[in-house]
Amino acid sequence: MLTKKFSEIVFLLTALLVWGAAASLTTPTASSGDWTDWRGPARNGRSTESGIPTRWTLAGDNLAWKVPYGSRSTPIVLGDRLYLQNAAGESDTMQERVMCFNANTGELLWEHRFNVYQSDVPPHRVGWASPVGDPKTGNVFAYGVGGTLLSLSKEGEPLWSRSLGEDFGLVTTHGGRTVSPVIEGDILIVSGVNSGWGNQARGAQRFFAFDKSTGETVWVSSPGGRPFDTTYSPPISVDVNGTRLLIAGGGDGAVHALKPQTGEPVWKYEFSKRGVNSGTVIKGTTAIVSHSEENLASSEMGFIAAIDAAATGQIRQDQVKWQEFGFLGGYSSPVIDGDRIYQVDNAANLVAFDIETGNRLWFLNLGTIQRASPVLADGKLYVGTVNGKFYIIRPGEESAEILSQVQLGSESEIEEVFASAAISRGRIYLASTRALYCIGEGSESAGGEAAPAPPSPEAGSPTHVQVVPTELVLAPGDTVQFQARLFDKRGLFVGVEDASWSLDGLQGTIDTAGIFSTGTGKYGQAGQVKATVGDIDGVARVRIIPPLPWKDNFEDIPVDKVPRHWINATGKYLVREEDGNKILVKRADNPFLKRARAYLGAVNWSDYTVAVDVRSSEKRFQMGDVGVIAQRYALVLFGNHQRLELHAWQPETIRSVRAPFTWKPDAWYRVKLEVQNLSDRTTRARGKAWIASEPEPAEWTVERIDPIPNREGSPGLYANAINEVFFDNLEVKENP
Repeated sequence: MLTKKFSEIVFLLTALLVWGAAASLTTPTASSGDWTDWRGPARNGRSTESGIPTRWTLAGDNLAWKVPYGSRSTPIVLGDRLYLQNAAGESDTMQERVMCFNANTGELLWEHRFNVYQSDVPPHRVGWASPVGDPKTGNVFAYGVGGTLLSLSKEGEPLWSRSLGEDFGLVTTHGGRTVSPVIEGDILIVSGVNSGWGNQARGAQRFFAFDKSTGETVWVSSPGGRPFDTTYSPPISVDVNGTRLLIAGGGDGAVHALKPQTGEPVWKYEFSKRGVNSGTVIKGTTAIVSHSEENLASSEMGFIAAIDAAATGQIRQDQVKWQEFGFLGGYSSPVIDGDRIYQVDNAANLVAFDIETGNRLWFLNLGTIQRASPVLADGKLYVGTVNGKFYIIRPGEESAEILSQVQLGSESEIEEVFASAAISRGRIYLASTRALYCIGEGSESAGGEAAPAPPSPEAGSPTHVQVVPTELVLAPGDTVQFQARLFDKRGLFVGVEDASWSLDGLQGTIDTAGIFSTGTGKYGQAGQVKATVGDIDGVARVRIIPPLPWKDNFEDIPVDKVPRHWINATGKYLVREEDGNKILVKRADNPFLKRARAYLGAVNWSDYTVAVDVRSSEKRFQMGDVGVIAQRYALVLFGNHQRLELHAWQPETIRSVRAPFTWKPDAWYRVKLEVQNLSDRTTRARGKAWIASEPEPAEWTVERIDPIPNREGSPGLYANAINEVFFDNLEVKENP
């Protein structure tokens, strides 16, 4: 992550103090006309505006403007600006991007593109999550399918960026499901499945909180169990009996509730054998949850239930107020209308439930396939379907009336709708896969004045110590100032306190003020900085990465271990002794973990070369794949295909460079990847492979000049262990 020299700490400390003073003010303060999140400013799919259009046509009736930029995610609106996240470019120039439009006219004001790299997400899934807007600063935050988390000003200026794959071992899958970020006070929260280091090495659904001003990690929470999927469940934030909760579904088949300022788990409800994608809605202390996979408690597919959101720990059956098996509400999230719940099932049936009893009141068929979530505004529901129809519906107690039904696109080429509608200042903003629509004349005063933020409750006695910053990547000789921040049992900020400081697994010194100075050792480290205040304590996690050059034959690593500072390696790789020599092995005992990218260094390194000896075993005529990563490019020997491949984003195959390479099982070869940032702002990546016992060939085997270059990135190892693959004599050095 970000490296800090002592001269930079004054600024960071000042920012943290300001952040701490405001951290308890967690209620969103957007004006009533802003649509700041995927599911609106309250994250519940509701708008308080009135006078919203009831009819429109593609011919121009009530259609303010249309632009040819599609998306699968919901746009957001801050003031007179609309932001949309989608894919840009084609084939070897495809990227993810954030676009900014004038919300009144549809004029494109700017766009910011960023790369997808070292990800399993295919091109047609790019642009999944919705951005989130900060009403306090006007800044916008986006979370890409490849694990890039970034901050942009309202003018499109990049403010900071994080690579969660390299920093945390975030998993991105072929499905592409990506959670939209949310803002709580002065922190930005995202979630995902990851496998990091130390006590976060086990793969799990985790939540990550970052300082929205700097991108520094504030906390990481691990409330989940073994993940089955990645998910895109939209989080909701609510106050339940005086405690602020962030509630979201996870890839472990559970819905989790956490304290958003600390990440402390409060409760969880495990009910699905796959990931939970739909969002939760709340009325009082009743939470409505649903999914469409196989149930833990039944062989039926699908489930909807009302549970007690005031509970703690594991939700018990006696805390389930009502439940219905067989309801396939797995993608579209519900919305509450007084004493009724509306949710569209996977087959595009809009169903109304009584919130107290769970009784079905009525249903209305809208099509055959559903992904988008309905939005409730001015007594009407606004929702599109994958069949390309957009509906405006007036729901009632016993039935629902369709006020408007518009088919987008043509019968032969429909415009699918995955995104929810956004409501802002009397207008409806709708994204299909091919276009962005603005419906209605709009009103600058729609919705009236924004409600004032409620007064902050007085904090109680401290029960939690949060040490910031955390998840740091430092170099030998760096110095960092840590803080001990106290919170009460409701997650309210108490203050910054003096603490007793100690180190666990780290070389260096830490003084009574929390100033940590790293040692000057030549080996990588990973450990904790611990703060104790009274009888409670907290920790910050730190990795110390030695500078280049590296040479590692693994002789100093204990058998069955890996270097502690490596990301996504523990449990997947291990050191083994073979014929008196230690080698690194990619295990092949778990088919779910056979592919793994392990990251070894800092994400801001550039212009370096990685080389290593590799070997693959063979069973049943099957060999594994093995290679190295440098600056977000990978050089891989594919065993069954008998080729050498250079790629940055493997599913986008058109930008890969391949060459036949005959290599035998159980024999050592050496692979070498060099990446150079060129003066014309492109990047050259080139690689070669040869029999390890022979001299290095002068010529490079594969080479590519990248027009959309990755200018920095962590060194790493790649393995697809159909059967075991092996590494030895790792070398990483700066280019001459």
